[in-house]
Amino acid sequence: MTTNGQQYSDTGREFLARARTYLAEEDLLQASEKGWGAAAQMVKAVAESRGWRHKSHRDLYAAIDGLVEETGDRDLWIAFGLAGVLHTNFYEGWLPPETVDAYLTEVTDLVEKLDGLAP
Repeated sequence: MTTNGQQYSDTGREFLARARTYLAEEDLLQASEKGWGAAAQMVKAVAESRGWRHKSHRDLYAAIDGLVEETGDRDLWIAFGLAGVLHTNFYEGWLPPETVDAYLTEVTDLVEKLDGLAP
């Protein structure tokens, strides 16, 4: 039986793979949104494992704050902030391919860190 946390984690990794595929296809809007989705799903996985709320954007940012406090890793703030910029880019479409690629690299690092924080 798959737990909610495991489902979030699996979806996060799937979204990250799709983000890279969309980037290779030069679909920057979808690459951006899947990058955000990957980060959000992984935060949900960790929040779920700790019994934290994770239903809204506010909850996700609060979870990141909690994880920074717990781990001392301030890079979590930065990487999640860049994921948020990718989310905005889905609607605005102003980031160039190189920036989307760089931000997806940061999201990849975030996903790996968060995967290590979820049981």
